[in-house]
Amino acid sequence: MFTGRRLLIATKHKKEAVLSPLLEAALGVRCFTDERLDTDELGTFTGEVSRLDDPLTTARKKCERGMALTGCDLAVASEGSFGAHPSLVFVPGNDEILLLVDKKNNIEIMGRAISTETNFGGAWVANIGELKEFARRVQFPSHALIVRESEKGVSALTKAIMSWPLLEERVKELIEKQEKAYVETDMRAMYNPSRMKVIAKAAEQLLEKLASHCPACDCPGFSITGAEAGLPCQLCGSPTRSPLLYNYRCQRCAFEKKEEFPAGKKTEDPMYCDICNP
Repeated sequence: MFTGRRLLIATKHKKEAVLSPLLEAALGVRCFTDERLDTDELGTFTGEVSRLDDPLTTARKKCERGMALTGCDLAVASEGSFGAHPSLVFVPGNDEILLLVDKKNNIEIMGRAISTETNFGGAWVANIGELKEFARRVQFPSHALIVRESEKGVSALTKAIMSWPLLEERVKELIEKQEKAYVETDMRAMYNPSRMKVIAKAAEQLLEKLASHCPACDCPGFSITGAEAGLPCQLCGSPTRSPLLYNYRCQRCAFEKKEEFPAGKKTEDPMYCDICNP
């Protein structure tokens, strides 16, 4: 389905550096980018342009704009979100989705990776000592920094800082002007190696889905669409909140399949039972 086709990587932030080798090796495609595509029009991390849509819709729009611009019928785009990890509330997390859109075969397949391996953060600094401590904590200078006059301000904004002399200069200018400066991590992929690793993990998850084909029509991307709880407790037999089965559904022919006892588990540890461990 994909061998020999051109695949647009819809990015302006050098994500092809990690995506092209993985996708070309697994799918037999020829990856390319187009510098005319400005994905920042759909939102920037620093707030000059607000992201109006959810991450999946934004990734889809990147693909659609790129395909319209290049005439290509196959594209991938990623979109990242940063903040509290969904299950570890006080730990920062990086949530990356990678969407493949195939107009020729009318399918969309998404990979996703959520990781705590991120340097995401920001801090007010009032002196060079505080600046050095923050910079050390967020892996500067291998990871770029941003300096601005406030957490949301864009009038005195300097991005992509990767040298200490420039960082110190920009921070001192703001300290002299307003007694403190706001410093934050630059989360654009080309300036953040940690984020690049999470994008690669999302690509690996996408490729796992592409390797799973529908038993009825052989369409790739036959993957889990939902789960049903009810795995019985090992001690009392009561249904727990753990998954009893996974639901699969083909997006092309709508063939459905249920898989009981995911990962081979037929009972759940009593510690996860609301009856045995209320």
